[in-house]
Amino acid sequence: MATAISPCRTVTAEEVAHYHEKGWVMLRRFVDPDMLRTVLRIAKGVMGEDGDSNPPYGIDQPYFNAMLGGLYANDEVRPIFGGLGQAAKALMARKADPGVRLFNEFYAPKLPAAKKTKNMGNGPTSFHQDYITFAVDRSGGMTCWMPLESYGPEAGTMSFINGSHKLGVLGNYTAYDGKDIREVWPELNDLEMSEAMTYELGDITIHNHLTVHGAGSNQMDRPRWAYLVLPQPADARWNGAPPEAFDPAAHNMTAYGRFPDEAFPIIA
Repeated sequence: MATAISPCRTVTAEEVAHYHEKGWVMLRRFVDPDMLRTVLRIAKGVMGEDGDSNPPYGIDQPYFNAMLGGLYANDEVRPIFGGLGQAAKALMARKADPGVRLFNEFYAPKLPAAKKTKNMGNGPTSFHQDYITFAVDRSGGMTCWMPLESYGPEAGTMSFINGSHKLGVLGNYTAYDGKDIREVWPELNDLEMSEAMTYELGDITIHNHLTVHGAGSNQMDRPRWAYLVLPQPADARWNGAPPEAFDPAAHNMTAYGRFPDEAFPIIA
């Protein structure tokens, strides 16, 4: 149920249990649809109606056309982060509560596969884990995947390999020598795969950064708009490896030092 301070409802015990067992959870009617309409309006204002009119982000890959959101600083949208932070805290279920840190947030329109696009981002999403690209020293992080319209599998929505988060770190997706992760780790073929997700506006999925997931291409004639928020445990540290998600030098960070609150704020 929405409250005066958050457009997000509370996560249930059943949803927490599903997340821990499967590595992901669908949260139906989690966000006030009007908040997501606001995010979509802002996203189109900076990326264009086609989701392809922005300058390149710097990471070229076929999954989607990424662009940093900067919405934590937006007064209209900022209330969503408190609700997402509380959801992340419930899903982490740490006995010694370290708090929740906002690690990253960005727009992720998957562009139509049948159209020629300026930016990359109109292909399928190969199955992978997120964890290895973030250069953090501990697990517990997750991705809150928020579609900004109602979508089904034809839009290129995600599927998850249930329980794959329990296998640990499976390596960087760029280091499989062109193979699918399920060839490199055939253990994954023993696990059940979820159906490709179908979302109504206000539904979101949250997946553990160790959960293997992927998606087909976008078969629609328009972008599949999504907004991604990545919470981490507030006690997570940079492990000193070259990260894709942030610039340590820009924040005067040292290996195994804390992330600075100014750039990576505490949201729960």
